[in-house]
Amino acid sequence: MAKVINSSEFEGNVLNSSETVLVDFFATWCGPCKMIAPVLEELSEEMKGKVEMFKVDVDRSAELAQKYGIQGVPTLMIFKDGKSVDRIVGFQPKEILKSRLQQY
Repeated sequence: MAKVINSSEFEGNVLNSSETVLVDFFATWCGPCKMIAPVLEELSEEMKGKVEMFKVDVDRSAELAQKYGIQGVPTLMIFKDGKSVDRIVGFQPKEILKSRLQQY
């Protein structure tokens, strides 16, 4: 299961990671966020050791959402070597997410 992290954990877990990292910016009240959660859990298992996954609650970590220009949820951001390399907004099927992640 993807760990929910806050602003203070973001740098250590995401920006300083040597692995590819997927960050799910979500909100607890968001329907599409709830739909994508099980898809991300499956991907997390399938890509274990290749991709790390974390979740950021935009209501609890508003400064992070603002810093990364999150306009809508869910927004998935892919980080490689501490830099944002891709952004996916809205619900996407697992195959599309997996192929986007495999590029990195």
